[in-house]
Amino acid sequence: MSANTPMASATTLERDAQQAMGDHKVHPNEIAIGVVIGRASEYFDFFVFGIACVLVFPKVFFPFVDPLTGTLYAFSIFALAFIARPIGSVIFMAIDRRHGRSVKLTIALFLLGGATAAVSFLPRYDSIGISSVYILAVLRILQGLALGGAWDGMASLLAMNAPRERRGWYAMIPQLGAPLGFMVASALFAFFLVNLDDADFIDWGWRFPFYCAFTINVVALFARLRLVATDEFARMMDLDRLRPVPALDLFRHHAGDVIRGAFVPLAGFALFHLVTIFPIAWLALNNTSSRSPGEFLIVQFSGAIVCAGAIAASGLIADQIGRRNCLIMSASLIGFFAVGSIIAPLLFGESAIGQTIYVTIGFMLLGLAYGQTAGAVTARLGNHYRYTGAALTSDFAWLVGAGFAPLVALFLSQRYGLAMVGVYLLSGAVCTLAALFLDRSEMRQM
Repeated sequence: MSANTPMASATTLERDAQQAMGDHKVHPNEIAIGVVIGRASEYFDFFVFGIACVLVFPKVFFPFVDPLTGTLYAFSIFALAFIARPIGSVIFMAIDRRHGRSVKLTIALFLLGGATAAVSFLPRYDSIGISSVYILAVLRILQGLALGGAWDGMASLLAMNAPRERRGWYAMIPQLGAPLGFMVASALFAFFLVNLDDADFIDWGWRFPFYCAFTINVVALFARLRLVATDEFARMMDLDRLRPVPALDLFRHHAGDVIRGAFVPLAGFALFHLVTIFPIAWLALNNTSSRSPGEFLIVQFSGAIVCAGAIAASGLIADQIGRRNCLIMSASLIGFFAVGSIIAPLLFGESAIGQTIYVTIGFMLLGLAYGQTAGAVTARLGNHYRYTGAALTSDFAWLVGAGFAPLVALFLSQRYGLAMVGVYLLSGAVCTLAALFLDRSEMRQM
């Protein structure tokens, strides 16, 4: 075997994994399934934590303050993972360069599932005091570090090998993991909320979704390793030069592109937690609805189905009018939705119909925007920087657009009124439109 083949260039651990897989042929449909399963497991872990920040953590870990303050504290811990995520990308890119992608993914997904599952065993504040809060914060940071290492390049490979006329369709496929992850997380919490009384739910019921995380991540790991640890997959990655590069090298040549790329998804990312996590917090704290949290989670489950359909529609729309125009359209619609939220915040009245309308429209717009945003302006990076650039661009977009969204929205709404939530969302739409105006290059999914 020649020295420049993928097998010869792989590290010992990765080469062993490739040999174990034999001559398995990698097909685009397998890559698509692997991407969706992997993304769904990651989002499941994050949504389980986010929902618990509202329904569980204020009572279990912050009983020494009022419910509002406890929820704000929980959202502060929620944000820690988004701060840690780019750091995790840098660390795991180094592991990738030294030991290979299979080793990196194995460590990252075991860490992600392990950190999430460990929350289920965490003692309450009443048992060990403030130490429980510190341990929770550490586990959340580990989640963020692990998610930074979960980038496997399959989404890039899928998009770069897609027919030019179908790029929008292939670009949306990885994004389906978000609504699927939310559906599983919300269904689990809804089941225990509906079937247990409050005492049992706070005592042990909330722990089960966290406990499930480890199993889900192991399944996702094997689904991805089945593709990644093959000679053909390594050859395909090498052909497109999708290899990790040092972060300093990336920023030395493409800092501006990464920054612009991080601002393009802000409309969708700002909306992301404003239709998933924040509404549960508002309803739980203000008790303005006859719906219980479990019933509202079922409504959101239905909204996630709408979101998945809208993500698929975004692929069809982008292939017809272009990704740039699709992003402009979705950001503009989110802007109108934000203005409507300022004038008439339907969700927060006592009308169940109004809440359902708000959730449905919100998830639909989220799907249209999110379906085409990931890595939308990384075309300028060139193949050499795409692998690392796409990961870090996504990390910074999540940090700026979504990491603090529940915390900021809840704080502003409680202090200045619900209209400020619409203003916050509107600012995300404006940022997206401004970033699209500043960067007029062709956009390809990463």
